[in-house]
Amino acid sequence: MNNKDLQLSRRGFLVKSFSAISVVYVIPNLFTHAEAAKPLDQKVSSSTKWAMAVDVDKCVSGCTACVDACIEENGLYGFDRPETDSQWIRKIKIQDIKTDKVTTLPMMCQHCENPPCCDVCPTGASFRRIDGIVMVNQHTCIGCRYCMMACPFKARSFVHENLTEQLTNAPRGKGCVESCNFCANRIDHGSDTTACEEACQKEGHQAISFGDLSDSESRVNKALRKKDHKRLRADLMLKQRVTYTGF
Repeated sequence: MNNKDLQLSRRGFLVKSFSAISVVYVIPNLFTHAEAAKPLDQKVSSSTKWAMAVDVDKCVSGCTACVDACIEENGLYGFDRPETDSQWIRKIKIQDIKTDKVTTLPMMCQHCENPPCCDVCPTGASFRRIDGIVMVNQHTCIGCRYCMMACPFKARSFVHENLTEQLTNAPRGKGCVESCNFCANRIDHGSDTTACEEACQKEGHQAISFGDLSDSESRVNKALRKKDHKRLRADLMLKQRVTYTGF
């Protein structure tokens, strides 16, 4: 092989190498863009408005069906360290200081229309899809935890541990923030229910209703018509897509 042939060979190798590198870089961004496909052949649309209504009167104290279902759905196995284990939904008790009434309710990401977590994120990893689902891009999250401090509902968790038993439908990573995403993987495959709602229904409590606000016959709209619902910390004007009734 003469010098000319050798130069051409090297040039061809470099072109192929840079092409391969470009492909590896571009593909992840295609699948982590805010406008991901739904259900894999349709784009996310602003005509769909996912929301959840919680009837606190039907939420049973001591029941953890919604929490257990979320853990199983997203592979949120613990390390026996409650203070650092991820929780995308948790049961909390609140007490009315005037009447001393104690209420039990599920707390998760409230999927705000004006999400403070997105406002403070320096990389855009925290984002709100045009259908209303607030999510975290694991590829661009740098673990600064500004969003955790900004969230008034303490709805986000930080992954402190190395993870080995992950589910393909819920990719997670050490050093990243995560939170409830309204079971986006299910939604993007054509479902209209979350794991927590499904579990609550199976228990016969019917405390959680999920659906599309644009559909007048959706479960969430039917629940909203039955009772007046309100947002937690409405004074913050975050316009959450999760509302509550019964307290």
